[in-house]
Amino acid sequence: MSDTGILSAAPDRGTAWRQEIAATLRLAWPLAAANLLQMLVWAIDVMFIARLGTIPLAAASLSFALFGTLMWSLTGLTGMVSALIAAALGRGTGVVREVRRATRMAMWLAIISATILAVAMYRGEAFMLMTGQEAEISALAGEFLAVLGWAAIPMLLCNVLRSYVSALDRPVIATVVVGLQVAVAALANYVLVFGHFGFPALGMVGSALASSVTAWLGVLAYVALIQSDRRLRSFHIFGRWWSPDWSYFRRLIVLGAPVTLTIVAEGGLFNSAAFMMGLIGADQLAAHTLALQLAAFAFQVPFGVSQAATIRVGYFYGAGDRDGIARAGWAAIVVGTGFMLTTATAMLVAPLTLLSLYIDPRAPQYAATVGFAVVYLRVAAAFQLFDGFQAVAAGSLRGLQDTSAPMWIALVGFWIPGLATMLWLGFRTPLEGLGIWIGLLVALVVVAAGLLGRWLLRERFGLLPVQAA
Repeated sequence: MSDTGILSAAPDRGTAWRQEIAATLRLAWPLAAANLLQMLVWAIDVMFIARLGTIPLAAASLSFALFGTLMWSLTGLTGMVSALIAAALGRGTGVVREVRRATRMAMWLAIISATILAVAMYRGEAFMLMTGQEAEISALAGEFLAVLGWAAIPMLLCNVLRSYVSALDRPVIATVVVGLQVAVAALANYVLVFGHFGFPALGMVGSALASSVTAWLGVLAYVALIQSDRRLRSFHIFGRWWSPDWSYFRRLIVLGAPVTLTIVAEGGLFNSAAFMMGLIGADQLAAHTLALQLAAFAFQVPFGVSQAATIRVGYFYGAGDRDGIARAGWAAIVVGTGFMLTTATAMLVAPLTLLSLYIDPRAPQYAATVGFAVVYLRVAAAFQLFDGFQAVAAGSLRGLQDTSAPMWIALVGFWIPGLATMLWLGFRTPLEGLGIWIGLLVALVVVAAGLLGRWLLRERFGLLPVQAA
């Protein structure tokens, strides 16, 4: 890693903090931009499928909800390689060997876990029927998922390579690759969904194939850019790819599996909220979808800061620098929470402007939806702060290779007070949809408080390394 934020001379306290914040921002903004562009890649798929009709759109929406949640969770499993790489760089001994083996095993894990996911997607239709979806929608979703599932392999490989280049201080490469994927996704969908340039019109299946094409070109782009960069090339991560190192493989599973369960806990709760809204009414479900989309876009920035925090904290963890760990973690928390304060303010003062990104908020047919959405955005303004905080705090703890306790904090916080509040206020009081959103807020507050306590008491919990001499 370059010496961003770490100087050979000992700076004064104020200078050290300024340097750390600058280093965090330098690492976080390309990752946040890549996160936002990745959402655009998924949005392009939906845009093209929407032109096929309401039934295909419904099938695709359900498919993306299932596949997207599982994919997001597996990125937590493989993405922990960034913490291992950062720690190796911080230690400064045997760096090439450690980085190469950790990255190679992360690629193995990506291929294995993605293959399991792809095979599981052949049961997509059965899952949709089990959740009470219509037979026609379930059949289309099953066909779509059977093809889309195989895109998981290149997608997870992209996640590993993105973690690799980011941990080695080349995060802009991730932004460039995902930006390229946006263009490829649009072209591939245009060609394969509707049939252009001599290709047959494949409909929804064409969009699923377009996802694979987009992801595999992303892998090729990463390989080309890594091989063209002297520093990235010097670790030879593609050499002897067939040679296993089971100690790193096990380490990635031990550290990454709790992250996967953490993501499933959060994603599962938010997906449950959508099903609950559907039981209350169409207008409230539509309003929920719009408000949550805005919150999800805003979340991509602190999510990028969280990824940066894992790397920055992980570097100091490997170096045995406790002061550096504290600066890196708190700097990331300030940056991530500070951004969410800005988006929270926008949700409070300009909700109609934000909603106009999706619909005409003054159109009579959307009056009820807009009314509910404005109310939900007020709650979203509050939970933005806690959502951003818990994401960055979790990322900082991952830099300390602490994932099991945060998993339990998430499981308990999201699924006990959070779900209980949603069910009680949503179905036992007149609050209905607002009650469900208050339940989401309660969950995020509890999880954020738990992670803050874990971070504050990191020394007492034995999470810190022995102070370097």
